[in-house]
Amino acid sequence: MASSPKVLLVDDEREFLDIMSRYFTRRNIDFAVADGCLQALDQLDNGSFDVVVMDVSMPGLDGLECMEEIKKLYPAVEVIILTGHAAPHTSLVGMKKGAFDYCLKPIDFAELHEKIQLARKAIEERKG
Repeated sequence: MASSPKVLLVDDEREFLDIMSRYFTRRNIDFAVADGCLQALDQLDNGSFDVVVMDVSMPGLDGLECMEEIKKLYPAVEVIILTGHAAPHTSLVGMKKGAFDYCLKPIDFAELHEKIQLARKAIEERKG
């Protein structure tokens, strides 16, 4: 696996996707974006991703429902959930359902980057 993971960023807020895209581009992180669960599943069908960074609150399938589907179809992919709600319950539920980790919005970029790197390391360790 490359030293930099390939990340799929999933959020229905265009402004957030734009900000995160600039951040990832400046740090040479290989990434793609999706504006919802269905687009994320299409991206996963057509590409190889290591980590999905996904908002919890989205129309249609929310982030937790989508994460469950991703984990069924792509069990090796790690999912980091994002929530704008400081409720620990949402994060705890996400972790119980298979999330690798979570971050609260507004995003601490350094924290998210560290969690992406930890997810990549976990994937590499599983592969041996």
